[in-house]
Amino acid sequence: MASPRDRIVHTASGLFGRQGYNSTGINQIISEAKVAKASFYQYFKSKDDLCVEYLKVRHEYWFSELNHFCAQEETPKSKTLKSFDFLIHMNQKEHFQGCSFLNILSEIPVDNVKILTVIQHHKMDLRTYFSELLEEEELSDHIYLLFESSLIESQLFKSNELIERSKKIINHLIS
Repeated sequence: MASPRDRIVHTASGLFGRQGYNSTGINQIISEAKVAKASFYQYFKSKDDLCVEYLKVRHEYWFSELNHFCAQEETPKSKTLKSFDFLIHMNQKEHFQGCSFLNILSEIPVDNVKILTVIQHHKMDLRTYFSELLEEEELSDHIYLLFESSLIESQLFKSNELIERSKKIINHLIS
């Protein structure tokens, strides 16, 4: 059985994804994780601290999965296209749940720097991923924006159509 801390993070992850951050209360997390209230506060001072940990774990998981998914590709173009296939894969796996980071962003106050910083870090790492892959700033920024908009639109319309269209655009953008 997982440690109380791991159960808390795992439970929060599922609840934040299904219900949203604001609709998930600490008491529900404690109950569903089957931990004592004291255990929760032993590991996390607040729900925001738990959210930061959830986002850090999600960041590591997401990039690990992306890198594994694209590992067999050899060219920048094929890796870029495979990255968009990864979005389709994640949409199927997570039922068009969308970007965990942007979902949380939409629910936090603008002055919540603690959580905002983790979200910004994730997005900067994604931008860096494309920048290192393509080594041309304008092109990599364009691809990054296609990726982000494809992710948002696919969540909104529960469809991979824009991801497929983005792949066609990328075929023309990258030689």
